[in-house]
Amino acid sequence: MELFQNSYFSLFVIVALGYMLGSIKIKGVSLDVSAVIFIALLFGHFGIVIPSDLQNFGMILFIFTIGIQAGPGFLDSFKSKGRQLAILTMILIGSAGLVSYLCGWFFDIDAATVTGLLAGALTSTPGLAAAIEATGSSLSSIGYGIAYPFGVIGVILFVKLLPKLMRVNITELDNKIESEQVDQYPAISFRSFVVTNSTVFGRSIADLKIRTMTGANVSRLLHNGDALIPKPTAILHEGDIIKAVGTFDALDRVGMLLGESTDFEPPLKEGVEIEQILLTNTKLVNETLGSLNLLGNYGATATRVRRSGIEITPSADLKLKFGDKLTITCPKEELKQIARIFGNDDKAVSSTNFFPIAAGIVLGVLFGKINIALGNGLSFSPGLTGGVLLVAITLSGIGKTGPIMWTMSGSSNTLLRQLGLIMFLAGVGTSAGQHIVATFQQHGITLFLVGGAITLIPMLIATLIAHFVFKMNILYLLGALTGGMTSTPGLAACDSMTRTNMPTVAYATVYPIALVLLIVVIQILAYV
Repeated sequence: MELFQNSYFSLFVIVALGYMLGSIKIKGVSLDVSAVIFIALLFGHFGIVIPSDLQNFGMILFIFTIGIQAGPGFLDSFKSKGRQLAILTMILIGSAGLVSYLCGWFFDIDAATVTGLLAGALTSTPGLAAAIEATGSSLSSIGYGIAYPFGVIGVILFVKLLPKLMRVNITELDNKIESEQVDQYPAISFRSFVVTNSTVFGRSIADLKIRTMTGANVSRLLHNGDALIPKPTAILHEGDIIKAVGTFDALDRVGMLLGESTDFEPPLKEGVEIEQILLTNTKLVNETLGSLNLLGNYGATATRVRRSGIEITPSADLKLKFGDKLTITCPKEELKQIARIFGNDDKAVSSTNFFPIAAGIVLGVLFGKINIALGNGLSFSPGLTGGVLLVAITLSGIGKTGPIMWTMSGSSNTLLRQLGLIMFLAGVGTSAGQHIVATFQQHGITLFLVGGAITLIPMLIATLIAHFVFKMNILYLLGALTGGMTSTPGLAACDSMTRTNMPTVAYATVYPIALVLLIVVIQILAYV
């Protein structure tokens, strides 16, 4: 049909049908957005192919937004889980190499085809390039083409079914993780206290080190009926009433230090207001709250900071982040000036600046072209995927370079990630589906089964070790499996299953390791 020769029309038909298929649930399991690839395989079989430029454009968008999302948590993940994830990746790639070698020996398959099967089973284009270079044979391409379709489909099905097989409810796990994250930042409240402890009479707030000793901030002070914004030099007297803001534990410590609590709340001094102000001035990002000297310069105090839905008790060494919402108590006449300093622009948070996105992708593509010599004729290049991913993680972790903010709003990131994902899956699927039947007819079922074994057996081994030896959280495991298999479509399947970014962070941690190890293993197989 002539209309389907229009690649744009075909792309959106594939996407629409894919979303329809993905919405179907069988015993609670659905393919979600990854169903696009199965529709694309069918279209590819009938000769409809999405241009590689659209596929690569989609992959770059998807990988870049994934990296931007994962960057801030990458370093923490690497410190806490890096060793386990690295070991798991070595097991995954090593077992894939061993399965490839044993299948080649048992079925008498030549080295060129075996290395191609390994690269295809792990859907690694850099691996295919290494196989062709190491063997000097085009048979690697045939092996790659045979194993690639199941390499894509097998990983998606594996990660989709694994939670059911392990009897893990991902929604309940998401809720538990979010609850644990909230526990790391306990709820902030306020309480009033009467100064009755004689040991603090006549001593200043600074001298008592209330913030350091208790973890709470003093937001108001009532002395002889006068309401004050407390300065560090303010002296406490018997019968003074203070209002403190902090966690419940911090407020309990304030009571132990100063005296008994009271239901009476010190009123605001006339002309003093409480406002929530949004930090959108990029010049303040990564600056400490103490460096602004709000109290000394404006007679203002910050009593709370809300960041990514979590309330934080402010301290002098707290580094400010773009989008922080600060609760400020200040004189009315200083309010406009403070708002101007912080930016306080709602539109700036929701809008998208495309310069950092474009510049970051350019840097990623350039970095991906770097070729690193490993000695003895071995070399490693991050490639397009690895280059964009590593640069996005690095930039997001840095957060800011001069006036450039390497961040995106949550809504913008989600939209661009989904757009890139569906374009990438449609391109990969039509490309893999184009020759799947012909290849099967030409080479028979043996090589397909070998490719499937190379895909599935290492994932099974890694899963058993991760679960029984490392006791690894399944969300980290899913990310480690897809990263170790260098499977971007697999990551896409994980991304649609959970509200957390744990699979993404694990993927980003192991992906570079897997790329290097796979190239080394392929070159070893070529000479065995």
